[in-house]
Amino acid sequence: MNRTTPLSCGTSEIDVHLLEDAEDFLVQGRRIVVNTGTRPALVDGDPAKPLPPFHSTVLVDTVIRRAESVVLLRVHDGALAHRTTREPGWATLGDILAETTGNPDAFPAGIPLWRGPQSPAGHVLMDAAAVLGGDEAPARNPERFRVQVNLWFAPAGTDCAIHNEHGFIEVHTQVLGNGRMQKFRERDHKSLYEDLYMAPGYTTPQPFCSLQPDGSFRYPWHQYYADTDSVWLAVEYHRETQ
Repeated sequence: MNRTTPLSCGTSEIDVHLLEDAEDFLVQGRRIVVNTGTRPALVDGDPAKPLPPFHSTVLVDTVIRRAESVVLLRVHDGALAHRTTREPGWATLGDILAETTGNPDAFPAGIPLWRGPQSPAGHVLMDAAAVLGGDEAPARNPERFRVQVNLWFAPAGTDCAIHNEHGFIEVHTQVLGNGRMQKFRERDHKSLYEDLYMAPGYTTPQPFCSLQPDGSFRYPWHQYYADTDSVWLAVEYHRETQ
């Protein structure tokens, strides 16, 4: 009960912890709280209210009555988004992909998108068909997913590259600054059709993807856009193969 684990994806100005099997857990001070589990968490209040899966909030000196798993982020006073790139383990996505794929052109040149270290954040059982829906997606038994989290940074005015391919389920939570998650009808900025503004503590309300008949995940064309220097958290759910 109330297992708390510090996650290595945190920085000197952003503390990140995983809280599992929470029961009457006191959140001390101000924290961004992301429900990474598949059941609603219950947050104390008048009245107490649920925090649904794939959602987040900002709590101040408040009790989490129960939760399967949540990620807690504490942003230090005076924290500046751009200083994250000086932390150990941070690199541009272009450099990361060039090293891991051997292809220097795996990510568009000149986009200052930075990624921090990735941290495991437990496991969940999820019925992806029930959670995501999809194009005639068949009913599936609950499957085990590995949860992984990391922080991202981009400076003000950055388009972080329109894409539509992921082999996992993801949501994003704003941590510092202001940005947007955007959806497009095609790989063209002029085809924008949904523009989700994100302030600190906001998580995109549902995963963007749907489940396909073959079990893969279908994403719309999408990207993150940084209105200001921004740090955000990615929460990824990776299906574990049998």
